[in-house]
Amino acid sequence: MSLDHARAKPHDRLAAALEEDLAAVGALIRERMQSEAAPRIPAVTAHLIEAGGKRLRPMLVLAAARLLGHGGPFHVHLAVAVEFIHTATLLHDDVVDDSKQRRGRPTANLLWDNMSSVLVGDYLFARAFQLMVEPGNLRVLDILANASATISEGEVLQLVAARDLSTSEATYLKVIRGKTAALFSAATEAGAVIAGASGAEAEALREYGDALGIAFQIVDDLLDIEGTDAIGKNRGDDLREGKLTLPVIRALAGASGEERDFWTRVIGRGKVEEGDVERARELMERHGALASTRAEAELWVGRAKDALQRLPEHPVKEMLADLADYVVAREV
Repeated sequence: MSLDHARAKPHDRLAAALEEDLAAVGALIRERMQSEAAPRIPAVTAHLIEAGGKRLRPMLVLAAARLLGHGGPFHVHLAVAVEFIHTATLLHDDVVDDSKQRRGRPTANLLWDNMSSVLVGDYLFARAFQLMVEPGNLRVLDILANASATISEGEVLQLVAARDLSTSEATYLKVIRGKTAALFSAATEAGAVIAGASGAEAEALREYGDALGIAFQIVDDLLDIEGTDAIGKNRGDDLREGKLTLPVIRALAGASGEERDFWTRVIGRGKVEEGDVERARELMERHGALASTRAEAELWVGRAKDALQRLPEHPVKEMLADLADYVVAREV
């Protein structure tokens, strides 16, 4: 192993191993996002898809298929379907959250308008379903269609729970399992199924994706407080949007009366003032909420790696285990 390879991040090592498949994914994305009737569709899509995202979700499809010996071609179609579903949800989320920045760039709704973002998101969902059908595998279609519905449920649940200080950890888990982990687990399970996996193999990869997605979102919620501008959005956005993330829920659990007044103003009433993000972090640290949240993410990473142990030995399996560790260690 070269020194450069040893220093590469797990995500980059996996991308290198899947280089040929990822090139095919990129080509199919460019082909299927086109629209002769409405040129704005590829313009809006390209703005987000080409903004430097890691393409983690399509890589999970490709990795699962590779691990189980699939030679193609339809794993590429499924990977693109997953990326289109993800991109559609981002376009819709930025409208719902009135976001101004995504991946370090102005959001599509800011550059164009809300209507364009919503309608292009709808187009990408439709394109995703076309891609799902092409392999002619009803089980794969079932997995990805169910994930699409679950994502929407998670987003609606988050909307209902926003600014509700009584939101429990159980509800938080339902939200992130829906809005984030559902697509991770669908990606890994669909990749397994298209490769002709046994029921046990497909279930192991589904569990890996689910646990990885939960850990990923927990760390994302931590980075909203602990991160820097490199995360590609404004630090403290979750606070401003009234989202009850795990660090907030755990800080609230031990809050004094004065501290609860602070959370009621910031989260409950949405009145965020200068210095409130720093104050929120101080309270989270005081009650051990940041440390315990990171420990929770590490617990889910452990579950993801445990699921991998039920799969055959393969270099990609080791990369997926390293990827799980990286999810908790990442800073962006």
